Amino acid sequence: MRIRRLLVANRGEIAARVIRTCTRLGIESVLAASDADLDSLPARCADRVVRLGPAPAAQSYLDPAAVVRAARAVGADAVHPGYGFLSENPALAAACAEAGIVFVGPSVASLHAVGDKLTARSHAVAAGLPVVPGGEAADLAAARAVAAEVGYPLLVKAVGGGGGRGMQLVRSAAELPGTLALAVSEAAAAFGDARVYLERYVASGRHVEVQVLGDGVSAVALGDRDCSVQRRYQKLVEEAPAPALPGHVHEAMAAAALALAAHLGYRGLGTVELLYDREQQTFFFLEMNARIQVEHPVTEMVTGLDLVAEQIAVAEGLPLRLRQADVALTGHAVECRINAEDWADDFRPAPGRIDRVVLPVGDGIRVDAGVQTGSVVPPHYDSLLAKLVVLGADRADALARARAALELLRVDGVVTTAPMHRALLDDDEFAVGGVDTAFFERFLADRRAPAGVS
Repeated sequence: MRIRRLLVANRGEIAARVIRTCTRLGIESVLAASDADLDSLPARCADRVVRLGPAPAAQSYLDPAAVVRAARAVGADAVHPGYGFLSENPALAAACAEAGIVFVGPSVASLHAVGDKLTARSHAVAAGLPVVPGGEAADLAAARAVAAEVGYPLLVKAVGGGGGRGMQLVRSAAELPGTLALAVSEAAAAFGDARVYLERYVASGRHVEVQVLGDGVSAVALGDRDCSVQRRYQKLVEEAPAPALPGHVHEAMAAAALALAAHLGYRGLGTVELLYDREQQTFFFLEMNARIQVEHPVTEMVTGLDLVAEQIAVAEGLPLRLRQADVALTGHAVECRINAEDWADDFRPAPGRIDRVVLPVGDGIRVDAGVQTGSVVPPHYDSLLAKLVVLGADRADALARARAALELLRVDGVVTTAPMHRALLDDDEFAVGGVDTAFFERFLADRRAPAGVS
C-alpha cells in the first residue's frame, strides 16, 4: 500500500528528521504534538499539526489511544513512532493494525519477542548467539543463586527496560539485597514491569551494535556502530564503523545479527546490541532494539542510505530494495549528541528559551536539530537538542572535522554539552579508538568543566 499521509508520533529532532524524508518522498506529514510542542521546529516543518494532548508524556506521547485517535482524525495512512516513547510498544502497533493504519515498525510479534529482555535472550540463544551469563531474579533467593553461579561484579537489569533505567551494578554479595530492591523499584516505575534479571558485568566491555533491515523474508546488515562512550548507560558519542576491531569480528557480529533477524522473520529497522569483551576478544548478545535508533545518522553517512525511507518502503509492503552485496561502507562517521544539560553541575537539565542557534555547515557535516533560534526547551522531555554528525575519509579525518564543527556550533540562552564534546574529542585515550564503557567515568574524573559555558 502506498503511504500518502503519515502521522509522526514523536517530537524534537527525530520528528523533524522523519518529516524531512516525508517531504522528499512526497508524503504529507502530520505532526502529533503535545501542548508543549505545538509551536516547535517540527511543527513548523510538518504539513499539518494535530494536538495529541497535554504536555506530560503520559497524557500525550505515551498514550496509544491518543495516537490512534489523532491518526484517525487526520485520515493518516500510517504512523511513524520515531524512537523512545511508544516506538517499541506492541499496544500501539496492535491498535494501529486494528484501526487499519500502517505502523512503520516491526510486527507485533517481533515487538513482543525482543521487548521482553529475557524472551529476547531466549530467541538469541535459539538463533545461535552467545549471551552474557546470567538469569532471572524473581526474588532475592533466586538472585543469590544466579549470583553464586555468575560471580561478582554483576548487573541487575530491567526485563522490560532500556536506556539504562532499572540497571544497577552490584560489586559484592553484601550489596545485592539493597541494589536489587532499587532496581526493582526503578523498573516498576519506569516500565510498569518490576521483573529484573542478572548478568555478568564485563569490566572491559565495548558497546557495539549492528544495524539490520528486514522485510519479513530476508534481511541485510548495514554495518556496525560503536556506542561505548556512555554516562549511566546513556550514549553520548557514536561512531560507524566501530573502530579498532579486527575484520573477522565485524563479520562475525554482522552474521550474528542476521541470524537473529532471520530467526525472528524480522521486518523493518532493528539494532542488535552486542557487548565486546576486549580481554577475551569475544562478544555477547545484549538486546535488540526494534526501532530506529538515535544514532542512525552515522550509519546513513557511511552507507549513503536514507533509513527512514527504507523503513517506509518496508512498511508499504515492498521487498528489500538492496541486497547484502549492495551494502558498501565509505569513510568514518562520528555523532555527538548535543543536550541541554550543564555537565559542570552533574549534567543538570537546562530547559529554557534559546536566544540564538548557529549550526555549522561544510563538507561532511550534518546536523539533525529539533530546535532553532527562539525555540523553548520544555522541562517535560529528554534534553536532546541536536545531533552533530560528520563524515571523514577515515577516523582521524572525521574527528578533525568534528572538532572544527563543534567550534562553529553556537546555542545561546541554555547551557549545552557542546563544551564537553570538545574536551572529549581532544582526549588522548578517545583519539586512539576502541574505548570501553567505563571510559567516560575516567574522562570525567580527570576534568572539570567551567560552569555555565555553552
